[in-house]
Amino acid sequence: MINKGLSKVGLYFLYLLSLLPLGILYLLSDFIYLILYRVLSYRKMIVRINLQNSFPFKTKEELLQIEKDYFHYLADLMVETIKMLSASPEYLHARYSFTNQELIHPFEDKKQSILIAVGHYGNWEWSTIVIPLAIKFKALIIYKSLKNEVFDDAFKKAREKGGTKMIKMLLTLKEIIRHKHDLTATVFAADQTPARTEGLLWIDFLNQSTPVFLGLEKIAKSTNYPVVFCDMQRVKRGYYSCDFKLVSADPSKNNHLDITKKQFELLENRINIEPRYWLWSHKRWKHKFEEHDERA
Repeated sequence: MINKGLSKVGLYFLYLLSLLPLGILYLLSDFIYLILYRVLSYRKMIVRINLQNSFPFKTKEELLQIEKDYFHYLADLMVETIKMLSASPEYLHARYSFTNQELIHPFEDKKQSILIAVGHYGNWEWSTIVIPLAIKFKALIIYKSLKNEVFDDAFKKAREKGGTKMIKMLLTLKEIIRHKHDLTATVFAADQTPARTEGLLWIDFLNQSTPVFLGLEKIAKSTNYPVVFCDMQRVKRGYYSCDFKLVSADPSKNNHLDITKKQFELLENRINIEPRYWLWSHKRWKHKFEEHDERA
């Protein structure tokens, strides 16, 4: 009860912060950067090692600049996530543009549901709110619950206020089947580390052997829903764009792993262009390849 009470107090404080203009929150972000990077050295070695392994041909000076740029952006992402608590969907939509929407119009016209792949790149949190405002599909967003129930409930409600329906990861297939008669766009962010099971599937990603989730591909194959990638870009502070790119129009015709490899190829292209906006502080490569794993 005490922990829950403290969580509610903390959430109320964050909500009050979220009422401030983004310009003021970005001043706070500059201070957060100093705390994260200079004082706490938050996951600095994880970021540094990930960057070194991902970009072996960059100089130490280049890697250090990306590292600093990343922590600056991480601080921005924190205050932008706080802003979600009170910002209206229309406010966020005005800061988020979508290009190449004509790619998905044929699927809308045919009343064919789709799957959308995104990475933990740019502000993927805002995208969960604004996607329903940009497309005619009902948006289903796959997510992993936070351990703190108070914060999990608050941010779930914040994400759903634009019309999105949040779905727990374990219920993905069940919910997709339940909505099979609706026109849906199910959004997956599947670029983070899968749990270590008896065997993992590995691909080459950012110059490293990388274990990957196959959930999106399995669902694409079982439903034959077309797969689209949201190529996210940060336009400037507080503004983003998503360029829709086709991964597969007919998954039944794709070979095993084609969809997964294409999705990661598109994400890797974006990261190579602007590396600072990917989630480098995640322990993406904590698993090592073992004999019973499968390599693509």
